[in-house]
Amino acid sequence: MNIQWYPGHMTKAKRMMQEDIKLIDIVIELVDARIPLSSKNPDIDELAKNKYRLILLNKSDLADDAVTAKWEKYYSEKGFFVAKINARDGAGMKSINGIVQEACREKIERDRKRGIINRPIRAMIVGIPNVGKSTFINSYARKACTKVGNKPGVTKGKQWIRLGKNIELLDTPGILWPKFDDEAVGLRLAYIGSINDEILNVTDIAVELIKFLQVNYCQTLTQRYNIESTGDPVQVIAQIAEKRQCIKKGGELDYDKASALLMDDFRSGKLGRITLETP
Repeated sequence: MNIQWYPGHMTKAKRMMQEDIKLIDIVIELVDARIPLSSKNPDIDELAKNKYRLILLNKSDLADDAVTAKWEKYYSEKGFFVAKINARDGAGMKSINGIVQEACREKIERDRKRGIINRPIRAMIVGIPNVGKSTFINSYARKACTKVGNKPGVTKGKQWIRLGKNIELLDTPGILWPKFDDEAVGLRLAYIGSINDEILNVTDIAVELIKFLQVNYCQTLTQRYNIESTGDPVQVIAQIAEKRQCIKKGGELDYDKASALLMDDFRSGKLGRITLETP
């Protein structure tokens, strides 16, 4: 199943990021801890070259903890600063300021030698759609943020979010990249909701997710729905429809409704802690 989705506004957003990057000290990229590679936009590496980099494995509460540890090691070995967080409940958030200061230590020291003290670090927040950027910013700012703009070196009208004296954040729209070379990447992005559900066939997506779960998390479906989870994935959906009363008028099983239920349960963590790829 080949999934592609790159609406026109993303082209405009990417151009805007290319203009803004010259103002930035560090790029903070949120990825989904369930798909830490597939949710990492490869265009960001080119955009953010020569900038300090921090990768945040968000929604870590939904991911397999043992696999998340492998991803932390993977990105750390590639030269990124990295941390796992759950922006929704604040887990891991307290460590971020210290990591940002450590990542930008050379920049801070250069400023100090030039007599520039306490200049805020400017960070750009990037991430694909539905990776949790807004939740992260609200949690990070703890609702005590102020917007700043119209200042030297900042494009007029551009809005920044100030976090105390030390850090200013520039938010960016969630963007994907024009073409997924690997079919599996598009599928994983569809699973977590980063691709508009309206362009997808929900039953086809559910079938592919079931195939993955049957191989990698074989008891998950049985435990959640009290069904026989092996065999034909379409029959698995039929069992879910029966158990959860997904029935159309006339008594016919509603495969789309059961498939949507399965996808919602996966996305919300009701199927358990699941990671869809390993380093």
